[in-house]
Amino acid sequence: MTEQMTSTTVSSQTPPSPQPLIPNLPDDISLHILARVPRSHHPHLSLVSKSWYSTITSPSLFHTRSALGTAQTSLYLNLRINSSFHWYSQRPKNKNLILLPSIPADLGRQPIGSSFCVLGTKIYIIGGSIHDIPSNNVWVFDCRFNKWEMGPKMRVAREFAAAGTWNGKTYVMGGCVIDNWARSMNWAEVFDSKIGSWAMVPSPIEVRDKWMHASAVIGSRIYAMADRGGVVYNAESGEWGNVSKRLDLGWRGRATVVGNVLYCYDYLGKIRGYDVEEDVWKELKGVEKGLPKFLCGATMVNLDEKLCVVWEGKGRGKEVEIMCAEIEVKKDADGSLRGTILWSDVILVAPNGASIVHCLAVEF
Repeated sequence: MTEQMTSTTVSSQTPPSPQPLIPNLPDDISLHILARVPRSHHPHLSLVSKSWYSTITSPSLFHTRSALGTAQTSLYLNLRINSSFHWYSQRPKNKNLILLPSIPADLGRQPIGSSFCVLGTKIYIIGGSIHDIPSNNVWVFDCRFNKWEMGPKMRVAREFAAAGTWNGKTYVMGGCVIDNWARSMNWAEVFDSKIGSWAMVPSPIEVRDKWMHASAVIGSRIYAMADRGGVVYNAESGEWGNVSKRLDLGWRGRATVVGNVLYCYDYLGKIRGYDVEEDVWKELKGVEKGLPKFLCGATMVNLDEKLCVVWEGKGRGKEVEIMCAEIEVKKDADGSLRGTILWSDVILVAPNGASIVHCLAVEF
């Protein structure tokens, strides 16, 4: 009798087994099914049940979509209009931009001179200055849910720093005055998203310039351009070096990397690509008639291995037209660079005085 009561008590305390995501299917199969659903339907899928919500918001869905080739890439654009900053996104297969939430008041406001990077499905705004005071704050925007949060603070405050991501980690360098031991030793830092904290990156004293006006990542090498010259850090080997003189002289404005070629515009407003292996700049041919000369205000981003160029155009009256062009780039047999403009159009009409701060591409 006692044994029967004990057995009954134990069985009554045993939690019920979790229900499968989809009845009569293993959860790994269900995950593959959900990963094939277009991203625009995810907000509705997350309302089905708690388990569906957990799955839709899990990193495993993001990794599965990437592995299956069903992940979609969106363009994210940051504009400054007067003294405020505004974020927009471009949904897949839709040229028009939609307005996103700004940083909530309780999290502060977006500084001037921040660095930007993408890690997974999140955009990181790193440092910057408010009232000429550098900050070590990090703001994080989760593109899956259009929500802002504060990230772990850096070890030192920075403005106009270089930033880049490699192998799931974010590296920042420069943007701080090395007037004491702490700033000097932490001139470069790395953020490990798995640990959730920043750590010092050892750097030789001769590379520690303050201001960085541009940065890019080619393979495991992070390039940071200062006012005079620049440095390159190999995140895989931990080695530092100086950028080549030819790269330094030819790099203007905001650049991006497509197919291991760094693209920017030259002093004549033409798009050029820098081949790291050959140490040579080459003009991108085939786009001369379809694009203006980018003397200022243009930025570039790698959008699904295509060169995406965003710039400010003249609108009607007191308006600014934000223009965008998507270009397929390739190397010809002789090694020259050639581009084909897939489309070029107005993606946003903004008030007069609006200027492009940065643009990024996020895949999820």
